[in-house]
Formats: sequence, C-alpha cells, structure tokens
Amino acid sequence: MTVEPPSRPNRLDRWWRVFRMIVLVVWLILAAATWWTAPRKAGYDDAKAAVAEKRLTAYQWGDSWDTTDRRGWFDDSTLRSTGTQGPIFAWRTGDGRVRWTDTEDFGEVTIPDGVERDDYSGPGATGLAQALTAAGLNDRAGDVDARNAWISGAEAVLTLLFLGVVIAGPAPVRGTRWFWFWLTLTAPYGLGLVYWLLRDRPWSPTAPAAPTTISGETRDRGWFGLLIGILASFLVGIIVAVLHGLLGDQWVP
Repeated sequence: MTVEPPSRPNRLDRWWRVFRMIVLVVWLILAAATWWTAPRKAGYDDAKAAVAEKRLTAYQWGDSWDTTDRRGWFDDSTLRSTGTQGPIFAWRTGDGRVRWTDTEDFGEVTIPDGVERDDYSGPGATGLAQALTAAGLNDRAGDVDARNAWISGAEAVLTLLFLGVVIAGPAPVRGTRWFWFWLTLTAPYGLGLVYWLLRDRPWSPTAPAAPTTISGETRDRGWFGLLIGILASFLVGIIVAVLHGLLGDQWVP
C-alpha cells in the first residue's frame, strides 16, 4: 500500500490566505474606528466645559438622531434638524470622538441680553450659543458626522474586492454566489463578509470542490442568504440594545 504525502498548498493558495488576513485586519480597523467615533451622550456641564476650554473642533445643532439612513456596514446615526437650533448640541473633539447633550436637561443657565432667543429651542440651547460666541467658536459650526471619508473609502474598497472575488473568483462551495451576495449585503457590520472570509473558497483550504451539475447542487441558495442576513440584522440589533442598556453608550454606543 502506497501512502501519498499530503499535497502542499500552491503559491496561489498562500496568496489567498495572506489576502484574507489583510481584509480581516482592515475590517477590524473599520469596526474599531466606528466604535471610537460613534456619538456618545454627555452632560450639559460637559458641553459647557468643552466650549469654555475650546476643546471642540466642530459643533452642530439638531433636534433628533436619524438611525434609518444607513447605506453601509459602519454607518453611524446622523443628526437631523428641522430648523430650530437645538435641543441637541453635538460636538467633535480633537481625537475624533463625538459627544452630544440634550440642552433641555440643564441645572442653571444665565442668558444675557442681546441673544436671539427665538432662534434656539430653549434657555439651555440659548446659554450654550452665548458661550460659543463668547469663546469665539462660531466659525466652527458645521457637520460633526463621525463617519470619516477614509472609513467610507475603505468600506467601498472591501465591497469591491468582495464583489470581484465572488463574481470572477473560484466558484464558492458553501453557498452560491447569490447566497454570499445577499448575506454580505444585508448582514450588519460586515459580518457576512467575515463569515465568507472564514468559511468559503478561496479562503477555506479544506473546502471540497464545487458541484458541477444541477443534480449535485447542495449549496445554499440566494434566498437563504437574504433570509439569514435579515435575521442577523434583527438579532444583532436586539443584542446591541441589551448591551447598551447594561453597559451604557460609553461601551456600546
């Protein structure tokens, strides 16, 4: 009986593994950057101190956070305004973090004459506006959206790489190309991409050959990937909400 030595991975297999590790590292960096820059609630006095000490690089008024307009894996909530300044006051610090406070929740505020009170939602917002003017920070008004351009660019690159490999690369074996497309598109935070990286060809060196006939098709279909992605979004949303309630938005924004 002759025992053949195990086959060694060829050079292309090694490059695929290196490429997989690079993509995973980029995904981890994006996830960490999104966590770091996510808006976190602070107190009214924290906002006053940030203004007085000029520790903000930009600030923005709004009345609510919009969590529905998310077009990517790592989109954060955006601050929405219907015209009145406040009651939400958000600011970005030099380290890229975003803080916000509800100006209707304040202890004591002094409003001098000369401030256009009708432009603001209440005395708390008016007091902060006066402090901004006194500190000479009115020119820093703008968009505090924590979603940096490089995060959007890196996410776009990962998406294009995924589509390129799924469309033109080796045939996947755990699921069809449509299965991975829908799962990666709908699962939150790029979790579908991570699962694809770890489980399917060309990332899995132990994956069997892809079926070549219709009768031998055992792979997961596109509708199943869509269903799993939607279910993952629902479950992850519940988990995040529970952890947010337990740990607070300092740890789970």
